[in-house]
Amino acid sequence: MATAPSVSYSMTVRLEVPASGTAVSQLTTVVESSGGSVTGLDVTASGHEKLRIDVTIAASSTAHADEIVQKLRGIDGVALGKVSDRTFLMHLGGKIEMTSKHPIRNRDDLSMIYTPGVARVCTQIAAHPEDARRLTIKRNSVAVVTDGSAVLGLGNIGPHAALPVMEGKAALFKRFAGIDAWPLCLDTQDPDAIVEIVKAIAPGFAGINLEDISAPRCFEIEARLREALDIPVFHDDQHGTAIVVLAALHNALRVVGKELGDVRVVMSGAGAAGTAILKLLLAAGVKHAVVADIHGVVHAGRPDLVGADGDSPLRWIADNTNPDGVTGTLSDAITGADVFVGVSAPDVLTSADVAAMADGAIVFALANPDPEIDPALARQTAAVVATGRSDFPNQINNVLVFPGVFRGLLDAQSRSVSTSMMLAAARALADVVGEDELNANYIVPSVFNERVSGAVAEAVREAARQS
Repeated sequence: MATAPSVSYSMTVRLEVPASGTAVSQLTTVVESSGGSVTGLDVTASGHEKLRIDVTIAASSTAHADEIVQKLRGIDGVALGKVSDRTFLMHLGGKIEMTSKHPIRNRDDLSMIYTPGVARVCTQIAAHPEDARRLTIKRNSVAVVTDGSAVLGLGNIGPHAALPVMEGKAALFKRFAGIDAWPLCLDTQDPDAIVEIVKAIAPGFAGINLEDISAPRCFEIEARLREALDIPVFHDDQHGTAIVVLAALHNALRVVGKELGDVRVVMSGAGAAGTAILKLLLAAGVKHAVVADIHGVVHAGRPDLVGADGDSPLRWIADNTNPDGVTGTLSDAITGADVFVGVSAPDVLTSADVAAMADGAIVFALANPDPEIDPALARQTAAVVATGRSDFPNQINNVLVFPGVFRGLLDAQSRSVSTSMMLAAARALADVVGEDELNANYIVPSVFNERVSGAVAEAVREAARQS
């Protein structure tokens, strides 16, 4: 699939060009003829004979950016200066920082914020541990915990390389929900060690956000922590994705005039996200679902449902889906389906597969960065198409959910995350899109819609209080 220029591969190139002639217009021509996009052109210094120009360019990949720079270097009379990758510049020194809520201007401030005044607060909490939520940052803090084993689409890149993602997650918590989140990248991938570490640091937090931990270990780690801790534990890769998918599906079905309990859903992907999506869809009322993985359709007769250590995670899927006993490949299962949800790999779905679906077909091709099918191809026959990408309509993005979910959990002082809370969050997110706004290209709101986080938080708060 051809990739359009993206701000993710944005760079600023400093060039010195002749003050007269056509050099400036040549710059734009070279960039655009190379498939790039000029998004800014600033003269930063001028003389009688030379101009210094900063050109900001969007490319489609690192290799594409290098190609454009080489072509700029080849323009007669142009001297190439510094080339700055704007994404890397944004990450220099990290993206988050800790700031004090109170100025420390004199000895009085120091005595109250720290010793000796702080001792009185410590004594109060020692006598009444529940006051930690009232008198410390605990009331508004979330730990973003990873072992670096399944980072974005990059795989097992380890804790150091995972840190930029966790910093970004913390920044989103603050921007969209006012929550103070702290990235904790653990140098172990042993489930026992991860559980013990998180249990040990839990007193300082009101919630735990597990992030980018590979399946099937993530299931065990989350289950054990939920059992052990008195604060909510939420694996965003599983449940955040599931909530947004359910919200988007509610609205996509409104577009095509179908009901959740009547549609046939086919899923590609049986990992952490796929399993969580499936469970939430079933809890919401889906009655007919079929799941396929790299080995084909999951059904009761598959030999890999039992492994050396007992039942595999596929056993639950086989026991709770595929009521008609479908076997074979994804293409075999997709015929006549109303909904496709993919959280698997690029190009596993063809145009012919989508054409074979029912009228009013809904396709959620969510593999990132390259979806299960080119969205343009899917739209030729599907009524509604969504992806995980920001350069197509209907982006299924977890940032629509996790800030509001945790805002609601923290405000309600919840000790857990329940299915009812996740269903409430999905319905609230769907309802942000009004009837006058809803169409095939707008089934989920923008991540910058100011109503999103508050609506999700309020729904989760109410569900938490009821439970």
